[in-house]
Amino acid sequence: MNYLDRIVFLNGDYIPAKDAKLSIFDRGLLFADAVYEGLGLMDGKVADFELHMQRLERSLSELDMPNPLPRAQYLEVFQRLASENNIQDGFFYLQVTRGAADRNYLYSAEMTPNVFAFVQPQKPVKDRNTHLGVKMHAVPDLRWKRRDIKTTNLLGQVMAKKAAHDAGAFDALLVDADGRVTEAASRSFFIVKDNTIIAPPVTEEILHGITRQVIVKVADSEELNTVFRWFTLDEVFTADEAFLTGSSTTVVPVIQIDDNVIGNGQPGRIALRLREEYLAMTANS
Repeated sequence: MNYLDRIVFLNGDYIPAKDAKLSIFDRGLLFADAVYEGLGLMDGKVADFELHMQRLERSLSELDMPNPLPRAQYLEVFQRLASENNIQDGFFYLQVTRGAADRNYLYSAEMTPNVFAFVQPQKPVKDRNTHLGVKMHAVPDLRWKRRDIKTTNLLGQVMAKKAAHDAGAFDALLVDADGRVTEAASRSFFIVKDNTIIAPPVTEEILHGITRQVIVKVADSEELNTVFRWFTLDEVFTADEAFLTGSSTTVVPVIQIDDNVIGNGQPGRIALRLREEYLAMTANS
């Protein structure tokens, strides 16, 4: 099915994507004055729904933007989109914009938000080869400073992703001006040293990834130690293993960054263990 023929949700209506329209005066288009969420669809189930809704509500609150729908209705939207498009495994995209008005940096509290969502098919995670390990490409972190708010201001990530693609890498690893590794262009990043999982701390400088949150809980249930602190590229290069987490990919082992092989160059034992535990938990939820 062509993506323009899929059924999408726009402001309460379910319509073919080719018929979905927003004003050129929408502030999401003019200022990236919008937030979004991406959720996994696994075997017909919406993954980690409540955590995604908590983050959506926080992002909206941080931007003083009203939430157009209650949680229960968002779930109905996702479930209907999956059904209408006959998709069992895929990725949901949800966006809320502040709305449309004459172009002005200042906004009115009376504006009506626009909300839309769609689902696109993907191979089931278990059928992909990402568990075999991926390569990454390190680039400077050029994003704005409020990375904890999941806005549509993604040009820095677009540039990083393009650089990684051109380098033949799966994703970009972002390094800030102080030499600290923050995260990947569209995923959270972890390293493992001496059986300890290490992740950047939760601050305004990173996005608090949903799959990251779940994996930390899984690690705790598996009696694996997790430490939250900043680390450098040099530490990454000497780590025993590294891995990514994300809603559309779950846990992905990292085996190389540019010319630097991580560990023994094979998917890490802990990363694979966490991946299997997450997939089993999602299947049984």
